[in-house]
Amino acid sequence: MEANNSSVQRISRVSSFYAHYTKRAIDIGIATVALLILIIPFIIVAIAIKMDSKGPVIFKQQRATKNQQSFDIYKFRSMSTEAPHNMATADLDATSYITRVGAFLRKTSIDELPQLINVLHGDMSIIGPRPVLTTETHLLELRHKFGCDYVLPGITGLAQISGRDEVDDLKKSQLDAQYADHLTLGMDAWIVVKSVAYVLGQKGIHEGKQG
Repeated sequence: MEANNSSVQRISRVSSFYAHYTKRAIDIGIATVALLILIIPFIIVAIAIKMDSKGPVIFKQQRATKNQQSFDIYKFRSMSTEAPHNMATADLDATSYITRVGAFLRKTSIDELPQLINVLHGDMSIIGPRPVLTTETHLLELRHKFGCDYVLPGITGLAQISGRDEVDDLKKSQLDAQYADHLTLGMDAWIVVKSVAYVLGQKGIHEGKQG
């Protein structure tokens, strides 16, 4: 009965006026302004990537979005072209593939900024569960079980400010479900503030397999 009540509450949250209209309007506004401001920095990053290693500036990869759909996520390329394309960073020795410029981009989360384009496309939101690889079946099953796939994935989310790479798949899914249960403007604003603090403090970031 408790699980059913949680599902009803979650559906109510994601069907709210904020989730359907206000959140999308805020996403478009923030993404548009940010992309305009970041044009010059993006050009500088693109030049640095091209000078540092061979390969494209933008890295594209299939990720899961809400309702078990998929899309191409955009990132600044931070690894060499020899890196496995459809494998989660946590499952490989990422440090052997990360470029010099890529190490800085990942450490500062600058590599994630092209996802503002995904936000404009409607594939993602500024705030939401991080989009996972379509090949990460275990995590996708957990997210479906807990109801995390009712909402758009985000550039940052509750799991990212609660440990990021230090949190296992089960805990991430539970945190993402908690976000889906409390999808409000106040929650999103709080996550934005905490995310800035996490990026500046470079907390919870680990590359590749641990231990």
